Amino acid sequence: MGRIAVKAGIVTFLGTNCEFDTKRACEFFGWKTELIKHSEKIEKHYDIIFLPGGFSYGDHISAGRIAKLTPAVQSLPVGKSLIVGICNGFQILTEAKLLSGALTFNDSLKFISKVVPLEFQGEVINLPVAHHQGNYTGHGNEEVILRYCENVNGSDERIAGIYDRKNKVIGMMPHPERAVFEELGLTDGRKVFEIFNEIL
Repeated sequence: MGRIAVKAGIVTFLGTNCEFDTKRACEFFGWKTELIKHSEKIEKHYDIIFLPGGFSYGDHISAGRIAKLTPAVQSLPVGKSLIVGICNGFQILTEAKLLSGALTFNDSLKFISKVVPLEFQGEVINLPVAHHQGNYTGHGNEEVILRYCENVNGSDERIAGIYDRKNKVIGMMPHPERAVFEELGLTDGRKVFEIFNEIL
């Protein structure tokens, strides 16, 4: 289990739907968690800050394009706290230029919602994906930490997640927070959260 002293903040937007999944996953590791409204500047210290999955208002224009302008995103403590964007959170981080590249419509032009195998830390794990704009392109210098075993959305080099080690920013399309509890039939998400804990 994680260190009891870890403090996690979870930014919520109008339309976010994974904030409580993320909160429960953090609490599984013994982390203290708080929800942060998108309309608030981040002034407290957090060891890790999540931009969770779901939708953010303005996604009908382009995923994350409006959310990047919110006080919470504008005040993210880059380089101080570990910042993790999952799914829509990854889209927001690329729109805000905190990670390189962009996330465009899936090759199929269809919404994808299924469990997929991924290459992670030298092994294959299974995590859920649920996105319409998960096709990652324009990779820069960040480390690739997750790759699709089969390219489900057309992403360059099968990239599913990246890590800017210098600025402590991670973005990924798969949902590890939905794969933590045994009653959901999938626990590989624990391995991803354990890596977050090691980075802290």
